Amino acid sequence: MKNTIEEIKKNLDALNSRADNMEERISNVEDGNIELLQAEKEREARLKRNEETLRELSDTIRRCNVRIIGIPEGEEKEKGAESLFKEIMAENFPNLVREMDLQVTEANRSPNFINARRPTPRHIVVKLAKVNDKEKILRTARQKKLTYKGTPIRLSADFSAETLQARREWNDIFKNLKDKNLQPRILYPAKISFKYDGENKNFPDKQKLREFI
Repeated sequence: MKNTIEEIKKNLDALNSRADNMEERISNVEDGNIELLQAEKEREARLKRNEETLRELSDTIRRCNVRIIGIPEGEEKEKGAESLFKEIMAENFPNLVREMDLQVTEANRSPNFINARRPTPRHIVVKLAKVNDKEKILRTARQKKLTYKGTPIRLSADFSAETLQARREWNDIFKNLKDKNLQPRILYPAKISFKYDGENKNFPDKQKLREFI
């Protein structure tokens, strides 16, 4: 009996030792997984920061640009896009043109190629010499309906594709706020702002807006 008990004890000690080893190995694997998850989160954070930096750089390069939306294809071929922009300015902002020493660095269609699947004309991008001139033009443009030879057109700031997409995601909400006369605006890069109880409210994303509502 004594020998049997000793044998059982040895077997139990061996099992306990194996269990301890197994727990240690599991703990090491779990620690390794935590480290991998942490490394993945850090990599994703760096990637997001890099993407934001590239977007901001791209937007900075465009900070003096104005986009003209709605000009039929080919209108600029005879006189050039720069002359067309000056015609638009003279037609819609005669007083502003007299006040400003407007200097255009370059003007062209964007993108460079025509997409046959796209039903609307390409935008014309005009690069001005001064960012203040762009801001004056856009500020005045928000207060009136613009035309080119009687055809309705729009002027907007020029942003990177990533910023434009982020701003478009507010379109439906922007329209609803405008219908309620809350004076909505899209702030850079893609924040929505509107007046509520006499105060300006700014929201960086839809989740923050939902929490406010």
